[in-house]
Amino acid sequence: MPQSEVAHIGNSIKQSLKNNDRSMAWLAKKVHCDRSNFAKKLHNNSIDISLLHRICEVLHEDFFAQCSTSLCGKNTAQND
Repeated sequence: MPQSEVAHIGNSIKQSLKNNDRSMAWLAKKVHCDRSNFAKKLHNNSIDISLLHRICEVLHEDFFAQCSTSLCGKNTAQND
């Protein structure tokens, strides 16, 4: 997955936190991650599937759907 799409997921997670008046430290604690490394994980060029799954559960959002939607859009464009 290209860096821009991973960054988009990280930005979407941050936006969800902001919309729910929650902090990055709060989410890190909920998903059992070290707070100091958590932000780095969201900016990295990849994100662990199990971590993303825990984030989805805590925030009650499907960030996997964003990846799928992006992938489907690219596949459709390539097939045209």
